[in-house]
Amino acid sequence: MLMVTTEEIAAQEIVESLGLVRGSTVQSKHIGRDIMAGLKTIVGGELRGYTELLEDARETALRRLEDNARAVGADAVVNLRFTTSTIATNASEILAYGTAVKLA
Repeated sequence: MLMVTTEEIAAQEIVESLGLVRGSTVQSKHIGRDIMAGLKTIVGGELRGYTELLEDARETALRRLEDNARAVGADAVVNLRFTTSTIATNASEILAYGTAVKLA
């Protein structure tokens, strides 16, 4: 399925807008990642454990968005966006959302 961050898809005609579609997941940190992150903040650098956690969460949210788009009969999703919010002290939501469309 095509998913783009733009309002249009090059060389494609959008014939119908099917509305908002979304996919989300809530992920929590585990103690091992917290300990390693705490040590890493002393010397600096990338917190790889958190990077992997967020990459996995984004992929899960995208898969769920695609499932939602297919369920409404979409051919593509335009205006794709991501957002994140803190749900609890050690848990964050990743939300992917956009507009489901039918193509000619």
